[in-house]
Amino acid sequence: MVRPLPRQQLLDLVTTMRNHYSEYSAQQSHGGPPDRLGEETENHQMGDYAKALGAKLRGIRQQQGLSLHGVEQKSGGRWKAVVVGSYERGDRAVTVQKLAELADFYGVPVVELLPEGRVPSGAEPATKIVINLERLQQLPAEKVGPLARYAATIQSQRGDYNGKVLSIRTEDLRSLAIIYDMTPGELTEQLIEWGVLPPEARPAKED
Repeated sequence: MVRPLPRQQLLDLVTTMRNHYSEYSAQQSHGGPPDRLGEETENHQMGDYAKALGAKLRGIRQQQGLSLHGVEQKSGGRWKAVVVGSYERGDRAVTVQKLAELADFYGVPVVELLPEGRVPSGAEPATKIVINLERLQQLPAEKVGPLARYAATIQSQRGDYNGKVLSIRTEDLRSLAIIYDMTPGELTEQLIEWGVLPPEARPAKED
């Protein structure tokens, strides 16, 4: 039997999703048709968000090599293929509780299931940085231990253990920089020197 989320955790997740939906809707409606107002606009945006959320769910499932029936089989019938399929098409709304349970089933943070394509106010785009895992494995543990453990955690969350490269985000680089007691720029240079990042990962200098 699946236990419901603790009340505070559920409230926090509801707040996160509400904020995420508001930001997503604001971005999608920016520059949109001026005659789409009120309830019609809201319904349209909710439908778009459900489809974007469904596309993210489908991507996570496919990344883990699971078919819809594979999900049903792996979950012991907990997640029916027809239900998950309706979530992925955006035909059925996903409750916060169900989304949290799906995230737990896939072994990823809930935020990984939320649609992309938005940039929070005042923030830079979530640039992806590609780590060379094969090169990482060739380096001494005393040098790359923190990075290797961080990469392993991300792989575990995504259920992806077969890749030769791993995409991380700018915020991941910042977290790693704190661990290494460096600035993100200094860590980028170090990773390029180790051969873990390509030279193209070096930020472009402004004139």
